[in-house]
Amino acid sequence: MTDDVAAPGATGEAARRERDFLDNYDPRAFDPIAVTVDVVALTLRADRLHVLTVERGGPPFAGERALPGGFVRADRESLDEAAARELAEETGLDAAALGRVHLEQLGSYGGPDRDPRMHVVSIAYLAFAPGLPDATAGSDAAGASWTPVEAIFPQGQPRHAPRRPFEQGRRPGTYGGGTGRRPGHRASAQALAFDHDRILADGLERARAKIEYTPLATAFLGESFTISQLRAVYETVWGAPLHAGNFHRKVLSVPGFVESTGETDNRPGGRGGPRARLYRAGDARLLHPALLRPDREEDVR
Repeated sequence: MTDDVAAPGATGEAARRERDFLDNYDPRAFDPIAVTVDVVALTLRADRLHVLTVERGGPPFAGERALPGGFVRADRESLDEAAARELAEETGLDAAALGRVHLEQLGSYGGPDRDPRMHVVSIAYLAFAPGLPDATAGSDAAGASWTPVEAIFPQGQPRHAPRRPFEQGRRPGTYGGGTGRRPGHRASAQALAFDHDRILADGLERARAKIEYTPLATAFLGESFTISQLRAVYETVWGAPLHAGNFHRKVLSVPGFVESTGETDNRPGGRGGPRARLYRAGDARLLHPALLRPDREEDVR
């Protein structure tokens, strides 16, 4: 037997070779590359879809708006932990409050010219939750705020993210190649710093798609809600009006999507009608049948 630390299954001479290799390994033999996390945090405020943005406190792009994010602390945290830390710093949420936030990996962005400082690979996350508090700038930001999505995309929210480079033959972009623009260039006065407008567009498309086939729309609401409030989430995220009666019928026909609390809303019903029933999220993880976006319904006809 040997006490050498080596790869699983390695013993004897193999273990010694493994140890010698690691003892003499020099990471400086490779070009440096950094890893960051960026967070697309979405919430509903005053019946509008908002995204968390920060004002950069220093260069590059000092004074410009960006998604919250930062460098992963090497040897100290995982990607998920880094994303949760960045979100907590900009929202003031404590560990308990973060537990109600839906947080998932969105994608990776590694174009060599996406950051003018050096080659930086960003792992983007998508987050959303109900009633998130006012933003609080972290130590490296000059300010933070919940920004209406239409303020970033004044010409209208992109309804679908563009296809990936290998699908349409264009120059590789945030999915592995160059960004297609020189560092510091802005596509419009409203664009975010770095390639964060691209990341935001991808996050919006992910959110729109996820609420088609999962019950995650309920993550924008409190523990109990009305079907009308749930419909408002879909209309806001999709950016399209929905027929109230058809939506109500579809939601209640999906097994496990929502379940009745047995209570009613404390607000009076419209036009003197009965008060709306309250529901909570059910135990379904996937919606079958799915709730398709109006434009997607047209695609499958």
